[in-house]
Amino acid sequence: MRTAFVGKGGSGKTTLSALFARHLARSDAPVVAIDADINQHLGVALGLEEDALREVVPLSTRLGGIKEYLRGDNPRIASADAMVKTTPPGRGSRLLRPLGPDPVHTRHVRDIAGVRLMTTGVFTEEDLGVACYHSKLGAVELYLNHLVDGPGEYVVVDMTAGADSFASGLFTRFDMTFLVAEPTRKGVSVYRQYKDHAAEFGVPLAVVGNKVTGEDDRLFLKEHVGDDLLVCFGHSDWVRAREQGRHTGELEPEHRLALEELRIAVDSRAKDWETFQRQAVEFHLRNARAWADRATGQDLSTQVDPDFQHGPAALSEALIDASTASS
Repeated sequence: MRTAFVGKGGSGKTTLSALFARHLARSDAPVVAIDADINQHLGVALGLEEDALREVVPLSTRLGGIKEYLRGDNPRIASADAMVKTTPPGRGSRLLRPLGPDPVHTRHVRDIAGVRLMTTGVFTEEDLGVACYHSKLGAVELYLNHLVDGPGEYVVVDMTAGADSFASGLFTRFDMTFLVAEPTRKGVSVYRQYKDHAAEFGVPLAVVGNKVTGEDDRLFLKEHVGDDLLVCFGHSDWVRAREQGRHTGELEPEHRLALEELRIAVDSRAKDWETFQRQAVEFHLRNARAWADRATGQDLSTQVDPDFQHGPAALSEALIDASTASS
């Protein structure tokens, strides 16, 4: 099950992404955490030292190799160069299992106390003034487009801040989106933006109140977001200690209960592979018309395989084909 944490900068979405991923990992569930924020702080929030974080190989640094692997023997994709961030899988494409024995996971994953971290990478000097950060998110979108995950398997993505999350179809790649909102007018303004876009595409959305110091704060959020408010988090001495480099004690019981509420909300969602693939195709065609046809010099609408049905059955078929080819 895929979960995104979104919200304005400074709302605490990275901290909550890390807390939720750690909470899931405590039950020995397979958990992939992806840092898709331009600030790239998720690894540190999970407990990784800054020096060790530099050893994690960002997905964006090997995007060409990832494309080459994922396109497999798909006859609709002539080359990795013709593959863009929205290219959907089709027959012949290689599909991924969470933490499977594939080069995407083996090259880009770093284990942090049971949470497997992947990162998109930071802006480099070469990027400044000539590149958009969303180009680095292309590997994440391709990863999620080709991933076949199921119940009890989790992908937690710390998204880029604010309404920038809508700059690609990435926001439709999740089973549940948690919008982290502070009890302020600025805190709920992103919620209003996100709710309208999410509703248009049927994206399930729940609000997680953060930095809630009392009943007045909770009532403020309830007034502005209504039934979308799922749980609230207040100040945590444990979190503050970790932010200061002190790793002692355990997270407060009330916050552990709130994290479990998030898990229950995610687990209650049913996979809808048909809608997932339909939206992938829709955004691919949008991107093709807007810029990708021009950028590649090709008609990328031909990459869409109308007979491809995403999900576990497609994965089984791909595995059978791979086994037959190697025998």
